[in-house]
Amino acid sequence: MGDLFQPTHLLILGVVVFLLFGAKRLPELGKGLGEGLKGFKEGIKGVSEPAAPAQPVQPVLQQQQTAAPAQPVATQQPVEQK
Repeated sequence: MGDLFQPTHLLILGVVVFLLFGAKRLPELGKGLGEGLKGFKEGIKGVSEPAAPAQPVQPVLQQQQTAAPAQPVATQQPVEQK
C-alpha cells in the first residue's frame, strides 16, 4: 500500500486524466481545485482562531431609547365632583 505513489503510477494517472478531460479542461480544473483548497485553508484558519467577543446588548438598547423622541408625560388633575 505504501508503494501507491510511485513516479510511474503518477505518470500513468496523469495520462489517464489528460485523456479523460482533454487539454482545454485541465487548466479550468486546476484553477477550480486551487480556489477550493484556498477556501478550505481559510475556513480551517477561521475555525482555529478565537471569535471576537460580542458587543454588549445594553449600549444598543440605550441608543434605541435615546433615538426615539421623548413624548411629554400627561399628568391627570384630580376631578372635582359636585
